[in-house]
Amino acid sequence: MNKVKRNLFYILLGTLTGLLLIASSNFPFSLPLSPAAAQETPPQITRYVAALTRSDIVPTPASTSAFGAAGAILVGDRLVVRGDFSNLAGELRDYATDPLDPPNPNITSAVHIHQGAPDVNGPFQYALTVSPDSTGRAGRFSGDYTLTPEQLQALANGELYVDIHTTRNRGGELRGIFQPY
Repeated sequence: MNKVKRNLFYILLGTLTGLLLIASSNFPFSLPLSPAAAQETPPQITRYVAALTRSDIVPTPASTSAFGAAGAILVGDRLVVRGDFSNLAGELRDYATDPLDPPNPNITSAVHIHQGAPDVNGPFQYALTVSPDSTGRAGRFSGDYTLTPEQLQALANGELYVDIHTTRNRGGELRGIFQPY
């Protein structure tokens, strides 16, 4: 029972961290100031959060006590992502020295966004910029992307997720699906 409480605590902590990241980040857009532009309808803003957990890894949850959270803001077709992670079982996977077979030159970091249903491993979409701490087992990530109509639909359907890959869990150690809040 203690393990269940700890996992619930990590999920809650990850969700709260994601919400705080979104709330504390500077809004990345400037509003128009001209009178003509002021009459235009402002773009719709949708906020998303993803609690990164081991239990969402497909097909088998990773053996780890790591946790993380991601927050995202969607304005029009622009998605801005911020997040953090901690307590990874291994260092982040380095795709330069441990590439996929066949290699994918677009995968430039161990933290990236995939598109797929919650119960499948979907294709890679975007690499996130990662700032690990000195241990390589905790840090922050970020990204700013223009989504395609297909990706916008996937986001609306709960089919865009963040995945963190490590040397100990090459296929994924943490995963979280973006959900609106």
